[in-house]
Amino acid sequence: MTSPLNDPAAVDDRWSPRLWGTLLVLCAAMFLDALDVSMVGVALPSIAEELALDTSTLQWIVSGYILGYGGLLLLGGRAADLLGRRRVFLIALAVFALASLLGGLVDSGPLLIVSRFVKGLSAAFTAPAGLSIITTTFKEGPQRNRALAIYTTCAATGFSMGLVLSGLLTEVSWRLTMLLPAPIALLALVAGLRLIPRSPRTERRGGYDVPGAVTGTAAMLLLVFTVVQAPEVGWASARTLLSFAATALLLALFVTIERRSASPLVRLGVLRSGDQVRAQLGAAFFFGSYVGFQFIATMYLQNLLGWSALQTALAFLPAGALVALSSTKVGPLVDRFGTSRLLVAGFAFMVVGYALFLRISLAPAYASVILPSMLLIGAACAVAFPSLNIQATNGVDDHEQGMVSGLLNTSVQVGGAVFLAVVTAVITGGGGSGASPEAVLDSFRPGLAVVTALAAAGLLLTATGLRRPRAARGSIVVAASPADGAVGVPAVAEKVAVRD
Repeated sequence: MTSPLNDPAAVDDRWSPRLWGTLLVLCAAMFLDALDVSMVGVALPSIAEELALDTSTLQWIVSGYILGYGGLLLLGGRAADLLGRRRVFLIALAVFALASLLGGLVDSGPLLIVSRFVKGLSAAFTAPAGLSIITTTFKEGPQRNRALAIYTTCAATGFSMGLVLSGLLTEVSWRLTMLLPAPIALLALVAGLRLIPRSPRTERRGGYDVPGAVTGTAAMLLLVFTVVQAPEVGWASARTLLSFAATALLLALFVTIERRSASPLVRLGVLRSGDQVRAQLGAAFFFGSYVGFQFIATMYLQNLLGWSALQTALAFLPAGALVALSSTKVGPLVDRFGTSRLLVAGFAFMVVGYALFLRISLAPAYASVILPSMLLIGAACAVAFPSLNIQATNGVDDHEQGMVSGLLNTSVQVGGAVFLAVVTAVITGGGGSGASPEAVLDSFRPGLAVVTALAAAGLLLTATGLRRPRAARGSIVVAASPADGAVGVPAVAEKVAVRD
């Protein structure tokens, strides 16, 4: 199941300096993706003041990145498989660096939004390409589990560091929050040119799936755009309803095309695996519940308690620190207990952490309420997020690792966009201008209840992975066929030994 790129790691459990260097380059890119998402939020008021932007324009500085990232992940993942993972990763990383430089130098809102969209677009190619480089470079099992644990830890660390750095950098200039990723990306690019092993292109049968690429990308772009705009234009507005209908039509057309394509953008047969489905849906529930929680918690700490942006970032820091400290411990846990058990444990931690936060009041209670919640959420991220990545990529052939990585990242981003919009809609009613602090606090509780329910749904979903027959627990059945998923060709089942 692994390519010749695994040979250095397969001979010895100890990693060579080059192998460590490859992993660090990939971790740097993931760190930057997460850093960029979290840094921009605190800088928005300063950007609005200097560039004279209204609220509707300002929100597109965030939404533009989400649109490019979430809308093009499927295309980015398959491009990595077909065009070469190393090539796609390095080109996209160079574009990310240039877009970061542009974002810090522009003097107009539209140009800043364009730079953010381009950054999101480039991240849509670096994220699945980077993940698939790891899964094809490190041998499936303990080595890959360890590498993925470190890789996903860098994402959580980048997100946490972004919250703190944004508070510090914005005090000097908001432009520094845009410029900071540029030199880091350039250093990673130079190192990547020397360290990342070359990967072969996937042999294509039937050419590129252009219709699938067009319909799939259009569907994801329209879905993310509709969800991002729905709170502003109204969930029941004609525009929103028509956009959702058009999205459903595009998705139906996409599925039809993929079922008939000889070289599909997404081979639908991969979703015959229950573990794969649980990983994809679990990722959506996990990240969706977290971004909803972070949104509410940030408003509670800043708007009701009056904490500064830096104080708020430091309140979230224990969760990120716990994830960072556990980076080398999660791999052995996966080897011992399997991904299904760790996912159940992670979602359970998250449910309890969110439920504890329901006890918030107008009086700050950091030690008794906020800190325990953050530590439980940190523990959840530490064990669940690496497990989701491992479960999604285990038992998948090398030539489809980019595709599965794109699917997983799409689940994360679309889940975050959809569930954040739902949480926002729930809490909007009671927190309008002129509302009393008590009314605003009361409006947060239904949102927290929704967040807790989402995590509970993820817990129930992943718990189904514990109830499989004993004979099946030692293997994952991956469906493959001579026609790569073509209709009417019997699937061939390949058993892959894993601990689950």
